Amino acid sequence: MDKSVFKELESLLPDGAVLYDEPMSAHTSFRIGGPADVFVTAKEPEAIKAVLAFGRKADIPVTVIGNGSNLLVSDKGVEGIVLSIKGAGTELPAPIYADDEKAVFEVSAGMSLSAFSKACAKAGYTGTETLAGIPGSVGGGIAMNAGAYGGEIKDVLKSARVLDKDLNEKVLTNAELELGYRRSRVLSEGLIVLSAEFELKRGNAEESLAKISELNKKRKDKQPLELPSGGSTFKRPEGYFAGKLIEDAGLRGFRFGNAAVSEKHCGFVVNLGGATCAEVLTLMDEVKKKVFENSGVGLEPELRMIGRK
Repeated sequence: MDKSVFKELESLLPDGAVLYDEPMSAHTSFRIGGPADVFVTAKEPEAIKAVLAFGRKADIPVTVIGNGSNLLVSDKGVEGIVLSIKGAGTELPAPIYADDEKAVFEVSAGMSLSAFSKACAKAGYTGTETLAGIPGSVGGGIAMNAGAYGGEIKDVLKSARVLDKDLNEKVLTNAELELGYRRSRVLSEGLIVLSAEFELKRGNAEESLAKISELNKKRKDKQPLELPSGGSTFKRPEGYFAGKLIEDAGLRGFRFGNAAVSEKHCGFVVNLGGATCAEVLTLMDEVKKKVFENSGVGLEPELRMIGRK
């Protein structure tokens, strides 16, 4: 790869923001993935737009990721540029509107959902507590309509500022984003979230922080957080729970290479150490096959898969 092609890109960003042949295993919660040809970190909307515009002008593909928490990356790596939108602070910005009952905040897409939720709670706003344990970013959370314990991001989202495939910027309301179970227009149309507005009710900081602590303990007790994974491996089939279907098929602890169905929670495929993408995919195929044979229910991956075939 001719690195001189990327000199212009380097000039647009801070020192160290552009890395070459960067292992994606260092940037995903699964700890799996070959090298990205070029790995770029950008936090602010103008920098994000600059990277996307460069890729378009140079005819180089750009793959956008958030915190890498629901990604399975090819062992062969990723062609072109991987643009990581994350690390946009941990503090809640000043509200753009506030009264005695509620406030509206504009939050960068790169802020982690955990940091966002905790910052809201500390500031005395309620509604985001169930998002605290989700290991993703605000932008990724909107794309997937992230949710847990009866709450979803759509419950508090007012609108999102996005870029379309032609790099046109627009604001889409909650309704226009068509948020459903692990789906949105962000995913279906390949939109890039730059920032989002959330409308939150005033609450009690102590109560909100206690609820976050309680839910995080529940998550730690029930989920295999001690091992690398991509979170829930399969979507929840209507009327069922993926983990229960997998358990009922006798697959608790089922292993292929260094990838395994978690002993702690069958809805998670975990990396036991040194697992490859190929091993995870083979394991997932076997799980889908055996679950269908046992129950007649088809499982769909919740993981996003990127990289060379």
